[in-house]
Amino acid sequence: MAKENIPTHIAIIMDGNGRWAQEKNLPRLQGHLAGVNAVRRVTEYCQEFKIKYLTLYAFSRENWDRPKEEVEGLMSLFSKVIREEINELKKNRIRVRFLGKINELPPDVKKSALWIQEQTKNLEKLNLILAFNYSGRSEIIEAANKAIEMGKKITEETFRNFLFLPDVPDPDLFIRTSGELRISNFLLYQIAYTELFFTEELWPDFNKDQFMKAIRSYQKRERRFGTIQ
Repeated sequence: MAKENIPTHIAIIMDGNGRWAQEKNLPRLQGHLAGVNAVRRVTEYCQEFKIKYLTLYAFSRENWDRPKEEVEGLMSLFSKVIREEINELKKNRIRVRFLGKINELPPDVKKSALWIQEQTKNLEKLNLILAFNYSGRSEIIEAANKAIEMGKKITEETFRNFLFLPDVPDPDLFIRTSGELRISNFLLYQIAYTELFFTEELWPDFNKDQFMKAIRSYQKRERRFGTIQ
């Protein structure tokens, strides 16, 4: 893999936790637990290759329609992992940020999210952005409404200022695991010119070989952003 032309921002749909558990005759929540280990690995890879931003689709607004037991398990797992990882996050200078409607989360989950953001706000080696209770369409609609309320004329330059995290650059590379070939309402505005990479690997099995394969694929592409070069 070339040392130059490393993406600044990688966005990932972490798909396949449930299928991974099903294949092993385990409860779905065990798949999500295994998925947490994959998050740890990928965060380490990003640090190794000096990638500045990593955005993970952790929980969509549509995920509320999953079985109640699974949703409650995910919320509990999230709060538990956040508390357990704080020392490692500080040690590795990782800032945690959230993309989505955090105010709509259960009180204890919201408290954990705001706590970890505050605890890591001055760290700078890697921005770990968790899309939680997130919808790409909802973000665009909210941004448009904010602009209208402020009486602002919308242009490509001004519209970004109304997004949830306007300072974060657009992803260079989008990865989706488990073989699904969809965007699934993720960063719809931001991925206009993002390079897409799909893999059959289920998220808990996603490893360094797959990560490097995605980056090598990215490095072979010519990014023209709609122009002729």
